[in-house]
Amino acid sequence: MNTTSADATRLAGAKPAARRFHEFRPLNIGRWLVWSAYALVLLVAPLIFSSSLSQTMLTQMGIAIIVCLSYNMLLGQGGMLSFGHAVYSGMGAFIAIHALNFIGKGVLPLPVSLLPLVGGAAGALTAVLFGYVTTKKAATPFAMITLGIGELIFAMALMFPDFFGGEGGISSNRVVGSKPFGITFGPQIQLYYLIALYTFICTGLMFAFTRTPLGRMLNAVRDNPERVEFVGYDTRKVRYIAFIIAGFFAGISGGLAALNFEIVTSEVVSGARSGAYLLFTFLGGATFFFGPIIGAILMVMAFVLLSELTKAWLLYLGLVFLFMVMYAPGGIASLIMMNLRVASFGRLKELWVSYLALAGTALITLLGAAGMIEMVYHLKLNAALGPELTFLGVPLNAQGADSWVGCVLVMATGLGLFEVCRRTFKAQWGRIQEDIEKEIKRREALA
Repeated sequence: MNTTSADATRLAGAKPAARRFHEFRPLNIGRWLVWSAYALVLLVAPLIFSSSLSQTMLTQMGIAIIVCLSYNMLLGQGGMLSFGHAVYSGMGAFIAIHALNFIGKGVLPLPVSLLPLVGGAAGALTAVLFGYVTTKKAATPFAMITLGIGELIFAMALMFPDFFGGEGGISSNRVVGSKPFGITFGPQIQLYYLIALYTFICTGLMFAFTRTPLGRMLNAVRDNPERVEFVGYDTRKVRYIAFIIAGFFAGISGGLAALNFEIVTSEVVSGARSGAYLLFTFLGGATFFFGPIIGAILMVMAFVLLSELTKAWLLYLGLVFLFMVMYAPGGIASLIMMNLRVASFGRLKELWVSYLALAGTALITLLGAAGMIEMVYHLKLNAALGPELTFLGVPLNAQGADSWVGCVLVMATGLGLFEVCRRTFKAQWGRIQEDIEKEIKRREALA
């Protein structure tokens, strides 16, 4: 009887299909390039922006990136709208500042570089406690519970000054403890690279979480919780575990903030801080992993730069948020991805004139509206200085009809031109999208 080689192998008890389980998987070159570029930016940023203000902003951006990404684990990946995420970053900051004082007294033999992990542990433990209650509910009840817990902790911060320091907060000195290789973290550049290291590692870990079975199941809980329960998973446990992980990373950001500012006050657990995390994570784009990174950068620029340029910065911020909700609910990241899709089909070059027209007319509209806003704020807050003010080098009179009429005409002209450009762009965008869909179908038919 003749036997084939496959039969012989099978009769011999070998495993003929073993090679199928050891296949070569090519490297994801694009992902390696992105992460290498990210590391390079973190490495060279303080060398390019070397001023004291720039380095201060860069350190705050690193801290903000971690906390916004941790918040997006709840909002973007889990569909959990939290109004109290500052509780976990804030508790991490308070525990870290106390630990820093213990290090200074020689009670706690811990390197200062590991202090953010203490904050992370504090944030995780706080999430274990409060998450057990909040994750019992989802959607609107979850949001209301987080709001209540946030207000409770903020009230406690003023009621228990022994731990929270009262209105003055708790201060410390980061130049304590052991100093390996002469690193004291006194100079801002040394602290920046510590924050940059934590930022890169935390970003990588949170991205890796999105690729785990738990991260995928969290997405499923967000999209269709009933079906998740039908296949045998406990949606509440999934939310709870993700809540604890998010609290851990938020606590790390709080520990880094305690090192950076060397003082922690009750403001770090306030509702305003939680609202800022929500607002800028949404602006950056909660549906994409890199969206909160964009939002974190914008948050620091708004709080540091925009607040110095005008007293009406919160009004401008609110208007930007309003228009983003109305016209780009996916955030800045969604706009980037839509244009990358168009660019991948070689059609983006057809839109640059339209983009310039939209940007120019929008700027004209903004200038007219901003002139009126600045005059209103001047009348309400600087009336003792007289009605005259200067806005972008242009003298205005807050009580003069000519200034108001001029601003109205500028805004109306810009708005009218913007609407014309918007309609033209919308028609052009629609044609390009139709062509792209036809091209996709053509490629699928050929495949």
